[in-house]
Order: sequence, then C-alpha cells, then structure tokens
Amino acid sequence: MTLVAGIDSSTQSCKVTVRDLVTGRSLRQGSASHPSQTVVDPEVWWTALLTAVERAGGLADVAAISVSGQQHTPVFLDGAGNVVCDSPLWNDTGSHAAMVALNEELGREEWIRRTGIPLTLSDTAPKVRWLRDADPAAAARTEAVAVVHDWLTWRLMGHGIGDGHLDDLVTDRSEASGTAYWSPDTGEYTRDLFEHAFGKTVVLPRILGPLERSGYTGAGIAGIPAGIPIGVGSGDNAAAALALGLAEGDAVLSLGTSGVVYARSAHPVHDYDGYVCNYADATGDHLPLVATLNAARNFEVGAALLGCSLDEFSELALQARPGAAGLTLLPFFLGERTPDLPHARGTLLNASLDNLTRSNFARSVIEGTLAGQVAMLGSLAACDVPVHRLLLIGGAAASPAVQQILAEMVSMPVAVPDADEYVAKGAAMQASGALTGGFPAWDVELRELPRAPLAARITDQHEAAKELMGYPSTRAQAAVLTSG
Repeated sequence: MTLVAGIDSSTQSCKVTVRDLVTGRSLRQGSASHPSQTVVDPEVWWTALLTAVERAGGLADVAAISVSGQQHTPVFLDGAGNVVCDSPLWNDTGSHAAMVALNEELGREEWIRRTGIPLTLSDTAPKVRWLRDADPAAAARTEAVAVVHDWLTWRLMGHGIGDGHLDDLVTDRSEASGTAYWSPDTGEYTRDLFEHAFGKTVVLPRILGPLERSGYTGAGIAGIPAGIPIGVGSGDNAAAALALGLAEGDAVLSLGTSGVVYARSAHPVHDYDGYVCNYADATGDHLPLVATLNAARNFEVGAALLGCSLDEFSELALQARPGAAGLTLLPFFLGERTPDLPHARGTLLNASLDNLTRSNFARSVIEGTLAGQVAMLGSLAACDVPVHRLLLIGGAAASPAVQQILAEMVSMPVAVPDADEYVAKGAAMQASGALTGGFPAWDVELRELPRAPLAARITDQHEAAKELMGYPSTRAQAAVLTSG
C-alpha cells in the first residue's frame, strides 16, 4: 500500500492525515493546537506541525507529502532566512488603516481591475503596508515575504534559521491570489503593487503549477525522513475544494473560525461591488470567494451564555419559530470583513419581554450568523457565478439547527459531505499528484438535507436590522438566493 500525507496548518491548529493513495481512506492522523492570538511567532506553526506529525505516528512510511494552510498571513524573512518579526494573521484587524490607505492611494477599482480583489484587511498587501508603517526597522530588514504554507513547505525542504536559500521559496496560484499582488488574468505577480504597498522589492515565492513538486524533504527533521517529494500545496479553501471535487454550479459554505462561501469558475471575476474576491483554485481554475470574520464561534459564545452544550444550544434553537419572534442578532463580535465593518460589534435588536427567551436567543444567534453567509451566496450569483447546489462543511455543519435553518433560508438543494478533514485531504491529493502526475479520484459521500419551506422573513429581518444600524445592505444579493 502506497501512502501519502496531507498537512493542514489552519488558524486554530495543525492537522496531519496519512491516507491510502488508491482509495483516499484516512489511516491515521494527528493534530496540535495553535495559539489564540492574532499576531504570533511563526515558529509556533513549525512546532505544531512537528507535534502533529509525531501524534500521527511519523511519516517514515509515506511516499509524498504536501501542505495547505491559512491564506494571506505573511511571514517576513531577512536575507539569512530568519523570521524578522511576529506575523499578523489574516483575521487581525490591525491592518485596517493600511487597507484604507492603499485604497485611497490607488483607488479600490484599480485593485479589483488588476487583481480581482476588493482589498480587505485580511489580504497580504495591507499586512505588508502595516509592517512598513508600524515597524520600519523590521521592514528594512525584510528580504522575502511568504505566507504560512509557503514557509512551512520551505522548512520541510530543510531550510530555516540562518540558512538563506530564499530563492527556494515556492507557492501556488491559490496562495498567490490571496496576496492582492497577483493577476488572475496573467497568472503572474503584480510586483509594482507589492512595491507600492511595502516601499521596496523583496523575494516573493516562485509560483508553481498544480501538479509540480516544491522539492524534497530535508535531513534532520523529526519524524520525517529526507528525500520525500513535496507537493505544491495550496491555500485552505483551494485544498477543500479539490477534496470535495467541486464542479461549476456547486458552492461551498464553510462554517469554521470564519464563514467562507466559494464556487468554482473557469473565468476570473472582477466584482466592482466589492464583495467577491477572485482567488485561484488548486487545479488551474478560479475560486471566487466571499468571507466573514464571525462564524462558528458565535455558537460557542451563545451556548456559554445560556450555560448549555452546543447540542443543547441546537435543540433550543429548533424550539423557536423562524424569525425568533422578531429577535434579531447582528453578530459582528469581531468587527466584520464582509461587509467592511472593522469597528462594529454585535447588536441584539427588537428584544421584548415576550420574545427574549432562551430558545429565541439561540435561534437568533444561528439565524444571524447564517444570514451573513446567505448574503455572500447572493454576491456570487450576482457576479454571474452560477450556484445550483450548496455544500455545507466546517465544524458547525453537523449541527441539526444549522442544517434546518439554512435549508429554510435558501431555495437550492443543500448537501452535507461526510465528516472529514477536507483541507488536509486536499493537501494529500496534491501529494498524490506530485507523485503520480495526476490528481486521484477519491469518492465523497454526500447527504442531501430535506427541503424546507422558504422562510424569507429571516433574511428580510436581518437586512432591515443592518439598514437600521446604518450598515451596508446586501438585500439585493440575498434576494437572488431566496427567490424561486
């Protein structure tokens, strides 16, 4: 039996899965947590990777390996390959002022035209501008900028502290597209945009094709023998899309730390309304995507406030009727990326002595969270990206309340894939591609949810609440998904 390994270095943890090359069946896995802070020392990601490898039983028996990870988050390196400073994660809001400045200097439409990205605080370009402005000395020492997956792949190749070899940094289209200094029309970096953001030129990782090898594992890495081929790797959403076998007409709603909606497209999207980011996928196509900062953690907060488990929280929500008797939550606890509201906070509206019950509150948290995701689906459809079926994944996808309420909010079929580590699985498929020259055809089991009567009042209620608070409305986009 030939084995391949996939690594998912996400926001919250690092996961390693070892799979059968032929069937894709997971044979063993390991994981290790990441710190909860939004500005961290990149070394914690390398340490977590090694710990996860150890907990997966080591990789002495695998034939190939590949890494996927959180997008956008930069790693700043000096000329010797040393980390210059801690890295601001994609969800760190400290780069908002830098994003505003970049949009003012060049115009938001110029970023969309050149990169397909309505510039957000999550993208790499505002992060590098943030460093230039916040720590000029660190920026002056920086000679290369990679993102997490690029840097971990480079470390697997045996490079690291004081090693240099910056020219061995590599990446793929999906990660390059998330920087906001890459063109979906040419497939190349827009280096002048990077230099405008950072103030100078540096080494950027070389962009490889979907089935190319990044290199081979280096010597002296605990649990990982030298000489194992390393796949190109990808961003987390591109890896999940690969593992799900995403086809045109499908959309994915991923409810994890963030809420993410994306679909596959053969052509790039330039959304001048400013919602859809045109990222690339892991196959050579495009992956237009919309994201929110607030997602599954909302349910954990809600359950904690009610003093119950997540299962009990779901049961409570299902005891309430659609619309939660008017109780409406705008769950912008961390600010928000879509819409751009970095300084907003969560707001509970229309509470009365009659409707402020445990069950209505639980349902309002789930409805408020899902309303933002449904609006993102509408944004894709408004960009002529067809959406005929929705795949629900992520940590919150197993919640019966999430499943039922989502089915009440959209007019399309909703399917839930069997539970799996889809990002790590996609990385393992890229490892297989590096070994064999083609992606494997691994099955995905899907369970279609029962159709439910459309409860348009949920979306209407939340759009009215946003308008009341003076926030941008997505009523038109949402209507695309809740009509017909």
